[in-house]
Amino acid sequence: MNALNTLKLVAAQKPTSLPQVEQRRNKLVKRIWEQIELAKAEQSGTTFSPVKFRSYADKETGVRKQVETNKRVKAWWFTSENGKLALCVRFGPKVLELAKGKFAVEVSNSSEIVNVLEIVKRAVLNGELDSAIDNAAKKLRDGFAK
Repeated sequence: MNALNTLKLVAAQKPTSLPQVEQRRNKLVKRIWEQIELAKAEQSGTTFSPVKFRSYADKETGVRKQVETNKRVKAWWFTSENGKLALCVRFGPKVLELAKGKFAVEVSNSSEIVNVLEIVKRAVLNGELDSAIDNAAKKLRDGFAK
């Protein structure tokens, strides 16, 4: 019992689920990580395709099976009308409004994309884009309502 006396014991319990805000942040951070890896692969001249599992029912036996397939990741950056690179941040199919009326970040060249995505990732983890994520999620939910 002497060993436990040296530790600081507290009455804390692990939460059963994450708050909705944390779940949305984690979802967006995962997508930003995919974009960072895609940009790194593009710079090095390789391809990036993460693996996902797809389940289906076998028509002959009726048994559900899981198969590994490559996930398609679309780049968030594009060339804008003025000929410069722009990067938009997406939450599902919706583009996030980063500031009032601003939906993209102008990037000087393709080697800066990773740095910009790292900054956006930090902003998401700090909670700076919570209202934009919430608005995008609300618009997405409203699309399902009849």
